[in-house]
Amino acid sequence: METLTLTTPALLFSAVSLILLAYTNRFLGYAQLVRNLYEKFKENPDSIIMAQIKNLRKRLYLTRAMQILGVQSLFFCVGAMFLIYINFMVAASWVFGIGLLQLIVSLALSAWEIQISVKAIDLHLKDMESIK
Repeated sequence: METLTLTTPALLFSAVSLILLAYTNRFLGYAQLVRNLYEKFKENPDSIIMAQIKNLRKRLYLTRAMQILGVQSLFFCVGAMFLIYINFMVAASWVFGIGLLQLIVSLALSAWEIQISVKAIDLHLKDMESIK
């Protein structure tokens, strides 16, 4: 096994930062969508909007979990850097490994959330097809 250096966890900073930015953008998009659905639902409650609301709730919870895991991953990377700095190499390796695992889980949740998003769009497409 190669020796862990300060630059190894530091390499993840830019990647994790970009991922967190993407997650935040998703969340902001969902917030706007919730506001729009709320107005539509008040005007005309129907089953398509209810299905969208159920779908959106699941996506919001997944996005929250993705964000938390991403932040924790970054936190563990910083912790690993500190442990490397004070020369606790075994602990640093474990902490960095935990951070990597959290990032993996966050990305897996992101892939799951994308699948759910496709289902939400499919609801709209099916509804449009039934109108013609």
